Amino acid sequence: MHLRVALDDRKHVTKSSLIMKRDFTKGPITASLLRLAIPIIAANIFHTVYQLTDTFWVGQLGKQAVAAVSLSFPILFLLIQFGIGLTVAGSILVAQYKGQRKQGKIDYYAAQTLSLMVIVSLVFAYIGFVSSDFFINLMNPEPSVAQDAVQYLQISFIGFTFMAVFFVYQSVVRGVGDVKTPLYIVIGTVLLNFFLDPLFILGWGAMPAFGVAGAALATVVTQSLSAIIGVILLLSGTRGVHLKPRHLLPRFITIKKLFLLGFPTSIEGSSRALSMVVMTFITSVFGTLAIASYGLGSRIFSFIIVPTIGLAMSTSTIVGQNIGAGKIDRARATMKKSMKIGFWALTIIGIILFIFAEQVVGAFVPGEVDVIRESTLFIRITSLTYGFVGMQMGAIGTLRGSGNTRSAMTLSILTIIIMVSTGYTLSHLTPLGMQGIWWAYAISNITGALLALMYITFSSWEKTRVIDHG
Repeated sequence: MHLRVALDDRKHVTKSSLIMKRDFTKGPITASLLRLAIPIIAANIFHTVYQLTDTFWVGQLGKQAVAAVSLSFPILFLLIQFGIGLTVAGSILVAQYKGQRKQGKIDYYAAQTLSLMVIVSLVFAYIGFVSSDFFINLMNPEPSVAQDAVQYLQISFIGFTFMAVFFVYQSVVRGVGDVKTPLYIVIGTVLLNFFLDPLFILGWGAMPAFGVAGAALATVVTQSLSAIIGVILLLSGTRGVHLKPRHLLPRFITIKKLFLLGFPTSIEGSSRALSMVVMTFITSVFGTLAIASYGLGSRIFSFIIVPTIGLAMSTSTIVGQNIGAGKIDRARATMKKSMKIGFWALTIIGIILFIFAEQVVGAFVPGEVDVIRESTLFIRITSLTYGFVGMQMGAIGTLRGSGNTRSAMTLSILTIIIMVSTGYTLSHLTPLGMQGIWWAYAISNITGALLALMYITFSSWEKTRVIDHG
């Protein structure tokens, strides 16, 4: 197998000449970060538009429908984040082998990542589907809310594997520096979803109104299309990664390597998603108004921090390529630039959102005065701390790119523990009530950034090795 991979390295030199232009081991660092980050940010924004579009059209059905989606989303997000974490391993290895210009190994690890994710996603889809009713009813919602939430979840899990396949495609081509093609695919599918949502949710002509379930149906259709397009492009070999059937057979030693490298990121992502579930449990004690306000406020928060997620991904790619090429000083410089850009960009966005919070919230739930009031308060309490999230994500992107996924996981989990414990304490043990949950977000944003800054400054993260350097 190693001989065949070595032959692939030479064989793909000509075919990959265009892709090799995406070399981030030289040139201005800030320009490289932005060149990668802007398409990633745009793609992530459009990914989030899936959810915001659902929220907008579901919001037309009233606060009970919004509460149903708010209950189901954290559970779906939990399994998605665990699975997606494994794709990060493929992205890290692809980026570092790109730095070494070993095309055969890029192709091999991309295929193995896809095989691993198909297996994992099928298992998770089954578990999620059969347990949807159990988890929703654990939160003891109103019967009508529970019914809509279960339907939304089950339909979403039917398309879970398609979603996972597309995320594999995004991760591996991002490792070689192709961030524009995934963006084009996402734009097309999100636009389609925008038209399908009102059609499936509200009905039109012969098409019946499926209500909340219609939002999930529309998303499954578009996710299926994006997965099919991604696989076709990988098979074509025109985007820096060439998917070959012989590489798809899972090999234990490789799957183990991918799993050990990606598992900390899976734990990190699923812990973040689990914290959303726990925070929803904490919030649900205060009733439907609190659930709807928290769900809307947290979704807008998730949308606003998308730029830092994109910046972290671009940081991982650039750090990974430079670690692979042995350019450690350039990897360190990338880390510093990323953290500064993340802090100032999110600080500016936070100030703007602070000013226009009420107008933004009102666009999603027109006429729901109580929900608008509480969601606006959520945003205004947290928005001025967004810059600290940007700083932390720059550090986490650096750690992932170097292969130090355990440290990234530890920092994220500590931040989550602070948020959940503070949220429970302030909301249940002080007069703040549900507003204590809003303050918990702000407190954890600041403390998480400070922990990341201390670790990245005093640790030897750049010494981690996940590939051969021979």
